[in-house]
Amino acid sequence: MVENYLDELLPNPPCELNYSKDYEFLLAVMLSAQTTDKRVNQVTAVLFSEYPTLKDLKEASSDSLESILRPLGSFRKKAQYVQKIASVLHDDYQDMVPKQREVLETLPGIGRKTVSVFLSELYDLPEFAVDTHVERVSKRLSLAKSDDDVLEIEKKLKRKFQRNEWGRRHKQMVLFGRYHCKAVKPECETCKLSEICKNGTN
Repeated sequence: MVENYLDELLPNPPCELNYSKDYEFLLAVMLSAQTTDKRVNQVTAVLFSEYPTLKDLKEASSDSLESILRPLGSFRKKAQYVQKIASVLHDDYQDMVPKQREVLETLPGIGRKTVSVFLSELYDLPEFAVDTHVERVSKRLSLAKSDDDVLEIEKKLKRKFQRNEWGRRHKQMVLFGRYHCKAVKPECETCKLSEICKNGTN
C-alpha cells in the first residue's frame, strides 16, 4: 500500500541538491543538516563559484567561508567542516572522494546518513538514508516504532522494501515528508495513507 502510493505520488523522485562534482554533492549533503535544500543550493552556488576546486576551498579564509555559509545556521562549524574535508580530499586522496563508507565517515561532519545519501545517489549503491523526514514518515505510517532510533528505522525499512529500490524509496519518503506529510500541518485530508497513519487528521 505504501509503495503503491509513493509510486503514484512521486514516480520519479529527484535529488533536490545541485552539484556538478562528487565532492560538491558530499559537501552539499553535509551542509543540508538542519536547513533546506533550497537554501543549500543558494549558498553552494556562491561557494563553488568563488572556490571552484578543493585546493581553493582548502586555502579559503575562515571569514570568507563563514560569510558565504552564514544563511545555513551553524555556519562556523560548517565552514570548518568544509575546509577540513577539502584539505583531506586534496592532500590525502588527490582530489578524489573515496567510495568506502568507513573512510567517508572519518571525514569531519560526515555521518552515516550523509554517506548513505552520497553512495546511493552517485553510485546507485543499496543504501537507505534516514533523515528527519524519513524518520517522521516511518513512525507515522507504523513502519517503525515511536522510540526507534535512526539505525533501527533503517534496518526496518531495508526489510520492508526491496534492496534494488532502497535509493528510490528513500527519496520518495524524503519528498513525501517534505511536501505532504509535513511536520506541521500535514496534508492528511488528501492522503491515501491516512487510514494507517498514526497522525490521524491532526
